[in-house]
Parts: sequence; structure tokens; C-alpha cells
Amino acid sequence: MKSNPIIIILLATLLTACATTGDNPKDPYEERNRAVWEFNRSIDKAVLKPVAEGYQYITPDPVEAGVSNFFDNLGEISNIVNSLLQAKFGDAGKSTGRFLINSTIGLAGLLDPATEMGIDEKDEDFGQTLAVWGFESGPFLMLPLIGPSNPRDGIGFAVDSFGVYSPYDSLNDSQTEWTLRSLWLIDTRAELLPLEEQLEEALDEYLMVRDAYLQRREFLIYDGRPPIEDECEFEEDCEEW
Repeated sequence: MKSNPIIIILLATLLTACATTGDNPKDPYEERNRAVWEFNRSIDKAVLKPVAEGYQYITPDPVEAGVSNFFDNLGEISNIVNSLLQAKFGDAGKSTGRFLINSTIGLAGLLDPATEMGIDEKDEDFGQTLAVWGFESGPFLMLPLIGPSNPRDGIGFAVDSFGVYSPYDSLNDSQTEWTLRSLWLIDTRAELLPLEEQLEEALDEYLMVRDAYLQRREFLIYDGRPPIEDECEFEEDCEEW
């Protein structure tokens, strides 16, 4: 795995977070997390959001869809590997089929004929794999420049993004690699623009992002069938009752 400043920031944050404890068992570093959220949000408003809006404004819809399809197709490599690691061989076969179809008939992934054929995408990442292997998530963390996570998913993000099966690491040209990573970041931010109004209308942006992240991760880990728990997830939820 290549040495990377993002990995250094990620590992430093994970280690630093373990040194502090708060009152909320699911979010013991809330004060620190809120500070990181404000930092991330300021960077987003100053740089990422305007760039994403400009990209969306000047890019024709078919081209924008093609870019999204291209990166989704690259993501099938992670889906295949992690499905195999989780012994989900049927899902691994579907992801392999999607990758082969979209890489050929779909013109290197610019089109998505696999979905039109009824082969749906099966999102799997190394954070989910660690969960299936029995690793606990650990406390909620807001990571600098990365966003909502936890120690388990932070490690998963590093492996998926910069690990041995990352499609970008097979590139010999670092400039091309980082151009693609930058385009992926802009495209991903552009896809989130429709949620911006909902986020700005929230009484507490941090709580909205935290709760949405935790619920989505649980949904993905349990393949859409999370267990029903009687206990309140957060103390403030219990107080409402």
C-alpha cells in the first residue's frame, strides 16, 4: 500500500480519539466530533460545494451520468473482493457479472446496461467485512476531510481506498491517479447536492449526519434487515420518551 497523507491523517485521528472519553456511550467524543464537523463543513462550503455546483452546471446530464457510472463500475472491484471475504458468493458473482457487462457492453463503465438487465449493485466494503468477521464498530468519529465514521469503518475506508485491490493503485502515473480521485470526489459531492437543503433546514446538522450515517451503516451491514433493539440508541432519544 502506498504511503499517503490521507492515511496518516486517518490513523492519527483514530489514535487521538482513543485518548478521550465522554458521557455518551455511542458518541463519547461528541465535543471533538462537532469541532471536526465544523471544520469539514467550512472546507465544504468554501471549496467542495462551489466546485461541485460548477461541475454540475457546466457538465451535460448524460456526461455527468457517465462519470458516475464509470466510478460505480470501478467500485465493483471492492464489491467483488468484500463479498468473497464475507462468503457472499452469490453477490460476488453478481458484482463480477456487473463489472464484466458494464466494462464491455457499457463502454468501460460509462453506461450501466447491467442494471437494465436486472442485475442490481451489491454495495460491500471492508468496514462491512470487518463487521461480519465480528469486529465491533467502536465509537462514532467525525474524521477530518473524510466525514462520519468509526474506528472499524476508518480502517475499512483506508483498505478500500488505498489497499492492494484499489483500482487506482494499479496506475503507474500518480498524476492520473490523483486526477481520477479528485474527479471522483467532485462527482460524489455533486450527487449529494440535492440533500443540501434538507441538511441546512435541520435543527442540528451534526446530529442529523451522525444518526443518518449510523442507520445507513447498520442497514448495509445487515443487508437491509437490522435487528430490532428495545434500547434507545442515544440518551437524547430516550429523553424524548
